[in-house]
Amino acid sequence: MSEPRKILVTSALPYANGSIHLGHMLEYIQTDMWVRFQKHRGNQCIYVCADDAHGSAIMLRAEKEGITPEQLIANVQAEHSADFADFLVDFDNFHSTHAEENRELSSQIYLKLRDAGHIATRSITQYFDPEKKMFLADRFIKGTCPKCGTEDQYGDNCEKCGATYAPTDLKDPKSAISGATPVLKDSQHFFFKLPDFQAMLQTWTRSGTLQDAVANKIAEWLDAGLQQWDISRDAPYFGFEIPDEPGKYFYVWLDAPIGYMASFKNLCNRTPELDFDAFWGKDSTAELYHFIGKDIVNFHALFWPAMLEGAGYRKPTGINVHGYLTVNGQKMSKSRGTFIKARTYLDHLSPEYLRYYYAAKLGRGVDDLDLNLEDFVQKVNSDLVGKVVNIASRCAGFINKGNAGVMVDTNAAPELTEAFLAAAPGIADAYEARDFARAMREIMGLADRANAWIADKAPWSLNKQEGKQDEVQAICATGVNLFRQLVIFLKPVLPLLAADAEAFLNVAPLTWNDHATLLSNHQLNEFKPLMTRIDPVKVQAMTDASKEDLTASQTDTGDAAPAGNGELAKDPLSPEIEFDTFAAVDLRVALIVKAEHVEGADKLLRLTLDIGDEQRNVFSGIKSAYPDPSKLNGRLTMMIANLKPRKMKFGISEGMVMAAGPGGEEIYLLSPDSGAKPGQRIK
Repeated sequence: MSEPRKILVTSALPYANGSIHLGHMLEYIQTDMWVRFQKHRGNQCIYVCADDAHGSAIMLRAEKEGITPEQLIANVQAEHSADFADFLVDFDNFHSTHAEENRELSSQIYLKLRDAGHIATRSITQYFDPEKKMFLADRFIKGTCPKCGTEDQYGDNCEKCGATYAPTDLKDPKSAISGATPVLKDSQHFFFKLPDFQAMLQTWTRSGTLQDAVANKIAEWLDAGLQQWDISRDAPYFGFEIPDEPGKYFYVWLDAPIGYMASFKNLCNRTPELDFDAFWGKDSTAELYHFIGKDIVNFHALFWPAMLEGAGYRKPTGINVHGYLTVNGQKMSKSRGTFIKARTYLDHLSPEYLRYYYAAKLGRGVDDLDLNLEDFVQKVNSDLVGKVVNIASRCAGFINKGNAGVMVDTNAAPELTEAFLAAAPGIADAYEARDFARAMREIMGLADRANAWIADKAPWSLNKQEGKQDEVQAICATGVNLFRQLVIFLKPVLPLLAADAEAFLNVAPLTWNDHATLLSNHQLNEFKPLMTRIDPVKVQAMTDASKEDLTASQTDTGDAAPAGNGELAKDPLSPEIEFDTFAAVDLRVALIVKAEHVEGADKLLRLTLDIGDEQRNVFSGIKSAYPDPSKLNGRLTMMIANLKPRKMKFGISEGMVMAAGPGGEEIYLLSPDSGAKPGQRIK
């Protein structure tokens, strides 16, 4: 067995000037899943982060709120920490860039760069606010666009025509802080001589540390020639003063990435067995990975490795870049309620729903990820509740009632359990490569196979037959073992589900290597529901709570959907259709796994249908004919499987069952002939 790897991982530092939203959470969830996977495999993997707590914006917000910058960043850090914890993001240390460790490291790195000749100074001319007595960054200057004449544009680009320009090109410039007319003023600034590291960066950025698309973008900047980087700001400024230079402060982007080192240093100071140099020293053999968004690639793939090289530290093993988050195919919007804060989401929904959905859509590239809220509901309900949790819920009751909760020592599906075992290396490779979407596809493929096998064995039917109880116990014990394997594979994504499953399974915390074993003659604990379906009403409430500019939109929340999707047609005759239209209908044999009343609905039953390779949730208006829905459990019926899912008040209906009759008590579910099996197409 190979030695455990030593890995240090960071996420980009959230700015201590606002709340965490779901776009931010994409990165932290992605990183956390990868870190949990490494720990799950037995590697030493340390995850550190910090609030990015410096800059003019924080200074000005604190002034506006009548508090000190220190009070502001402490308040924001408490909020951020709570949001991350409740989203199950498990940092080993979450620190702040406004910390003594960061001050010391920033000064040390700067002095090493200065003494090695990598710092230059020169005078620059900038706009200065005569009322606030401060130099103005581009975003703090507004005026009229010099190209199209649009008023109230920022100092670097026009939002109307897209033109870019220097702040001095603006017409009628005004300070966005005080409203005063700024004046031009000279000041000495300090520059990091990035071109000194051109050759190193050309080699390093093509060494496999970056995704190809990112390396190609960096190559464009390298080919254009690197420029010196301004690393200083003038007082007043909230940050660290540059050594030997009173009134001059490090630009926030100099000390922000050093915050990675400072957070780890802070952890080392509290953890004697950790050695800072073993992870950051020039000769370190540990692995170092940064997870970031594509908007800050230049800072991490050019400035940061050059700073580390110049100061005598090691460079990252890899920089993992992800794209942006869109919601329902569009940019996050406050007016549409899709600019969703982390806390707003948590007020309505379980964090594991979003963790799974992000995992199911995250590849290893830099493509943007779309959070489609209808797809989100359907996918979580179908995969996690309808496939994974469903296996345990189908089997646990038979073991509890038939064998006092003890799993028998029998493997009723050796080929299937072997397939699960054989799939583990591929799933591990997908996790390692950060191709979470591929890992989830493979895991759900296994879940489909397990559900199909259980449906084929039908322990609920066998249990009614004399002398079949031993077979039922063997089937259900195997089913629980298959469920356990799926939990092991999903644990990096769903730590809460894993913990609840471990309690039900009556086992110690599961590790990746546990997938190679099976439970036998093992006492289970009482089964309790492990996960509930997402109620679309809660998703709507979340978006309503996120809207700031528009009133809540009206949605169809009627008792049942129109005829054709969960509700019986009322008309005796319908218009003629062409044969090709009929041929497009996908009729399938479906096993009614569970039929139940729908709270608050007068006509509906909720049917959980097994169609061979997956399970579906269907609402059907047949309650009047089946007042005791449990009598439908285990029965075969027919359903339209390719009907577009319909959003209803009580959830998503994923098809339509076939029934006939005049209505009322005289409604009859259509059933196939004996010998049919779930999933078979009806020709």
